[in-house]
Amino acid sequence: MTQMIVDTTLTDSAARLRMAIVRMARRLRQEAAGAAGELTPTSAAALATVERHGPLTPSELAEIERVKRPTATRTLRVLGEAGLVDRAPDPEDGRSALVSITATGRDRLRRGRGRKNAYLARRMRDLPAADLAALDRAAEILERVLEERPRGSEERR
Repeated sequence: MTQMIVDTTLTDSAARLRMAIVRMARRLRQEAAGAAGELTPTSAAALATVERHGPLTPSELAEIERVKRPTATRTLRVLGEAGLVDRAPDPEDGRSALVSITATGRDRLRRGRGRKNAYLARRMRDLPAADLAALDRAAEILERVLEERPRGSEERR
């Protein structure tokens, strides 16, 4: 009985946290969308991954982003057509390419991040110091949770 109460409480907390994250993500996307020609969430995530981990192959991008390779390839094609990434032959595998971010791609990410950061800073400006510290700690916890693999199961792709 006690375990059921703990599980219900944990599930309720998870649902509340999920909804807060979903709403915040939506608001941040809306803020970034104010810029002309803003990227889709999928394209923005892929571009940020190329920036952080590149140069990389489409297969490496797919693995990092936990999507299928054809999805990564389509996304990279769109980013390439927009001049946000460059493709070069992979010296280790002539059948593949290495993708890297362009200066235009870096600028697009910087502007989008700046808009989102400014929005959050405005919203956080009047919070008490204890709330700011709690949010900082929550960010650390969320980052750790996102980096960990679930025990006993493989995450869905």
